[in-house]
Parts: sequence; structure tokens; C-alpha cells
Amino acid sequence: MERLKKAPDFCLPDQEGKEHCLNEYRGSWVVLYFYPRDMTPGCSMEAAHFSWAKDDFEKKGAVILGVSPDTVESHERFCRVKDLSVTLLSDPEKKVIDAYGAWGTKKMFGKTVEGVIRSTFLINPEGEIAHEWKNVRVKGHVEAVKLMVDELVS
Repeated sequence: MERLKKAPDFCLPDQEGKEHCLNEYRGSWVVLYFYPRDMTPGCSMEAAHFSWAKDDFEKKGAVILGVSPDTVESHERFCRVKDLSVTLLSDPEKKVIDAYGAWGTKKMFGKTVEGVIRSTFLINPEGEIAHEWKNVRVKGHVEAVKLMVDELVS
């Protein structure tokens, strides 16, 4: 069996300013998703879909953590305005985003830009990356993550 890669550890504040450290979630599955920006159409849809599916993930023992470079204040407003129930973590220095390889060159509207590459990592209860999705397309993504959790948890 192939050896899984250890997930880079981190501590980041959420939309209420409360710090979350990855090692606090040992013993649980973690869906860690990286997204470019609060209040944009694709990011709003992704966060809404994860919020709607939150109970399904929790029943399987999985927590959902979203990460972007936006501020704690921006996350608070995003959650309030869009009625989101997921935990959003603020990484303005992009250290965690970079550690997971979710920062880099991407195409946007035909131009090459530097930014957050929409990515999701499924971290097992031992703190290892069990599955990853890079260059995520929002449509159908939450369902794909749910299927993988169902497969690995059962």
C-alpha cells in the first residue's frame, strides 16, 4: 500500500477570530478546501454547496474548513451575507495556501495571473492527505468529495 503524505500543519483564525489548528482535528476526517475570494460567484456557490452538505459530512465524522487569503472580517461578512455554515479560515500571508500547493499561475479570462488555485484536500484522522483535487470546477465538486468520504470512511 502506498504511503500517504503528511498534511502540512497550520493554525489560522476563522470568521469569528477563533484560531483553528489542524492537529486539533486528529481523529476526524478534514475536508480542507482552498478558494480564491469571498463574495465572488464561484466561491459563493462552492461555500454554499459545502454548507448545504455540512450535516452529511459531519455524520461521516468529517469537518469542512475553507481557506482563502481574505481577512477575518471579510469571512465574517461572507458568512453572514450568504448564510454560510462552514468554517472559513483567513490566510492573508498565503503561507498555508502555499504549503498545500494551492497558490500559483493560472489562466483567468484568457490572462495568466498568480492566485489561489481552487483545490481540495481530504485529510484522514491520522493527519495524512488521503485524496486531493486540483484545479477544481465548482459544479459537482461537493458531490465528488462526498463520494470519496463515503468510500474511505465506510
